[in-house]
Amino acid sequence: MIRAYDVNQVDLTKALAEELKKEKDFVPPAWSRFVKTGSSKDRVPSQEDWWYIRGASILRRMYINRKPLGVNRLRKAYGDKEKNRYSGRHFKPASGAVIRKLLQQLEQAGLIKKVKIKNRPGRRISPKGISLADKTAKLTAK
Repeated sequence: MIRAYDVNQVDLTKALAEELKKEKDFVPPAWSRFVKTGSSKDRVPSQEDWWYIRGASILRRMYINRKPLGVNRLRKAYGDKEKNRYSGRHFKPASGAVIRKLLQQLEQAGLIKKVKIKNRPGRRISPKGISLADKTAKLTAK
């Protein structure tokens, strides 16, 4: 059986983004056309469907990790180094509002769920999200 581990991550993310476009609960908000994805970025994303691609990337990351992930861990994962004129480059985390809204929409679609393990809250991929990732990986591999 082909799983999401076995497929190229770029191809899987693009295919998952196409599947997320079909979800009725997963719709980019109106402000997503004007927002940067982090303070280290100079411009808004150039891709029209960046919201779906980032959501698919978060879903894939949760599939691979299988541990509860929160907004702060994802901010670090999607952060970047900001160019500083005099003192070199320094790390800046990604936008928390974008990641939080994506997690809320993935949760409304039933692809992830809130959990609390050892007094550590976070979100984990649900069985529906696992099956979506595996089905998409199987289609991507063909």
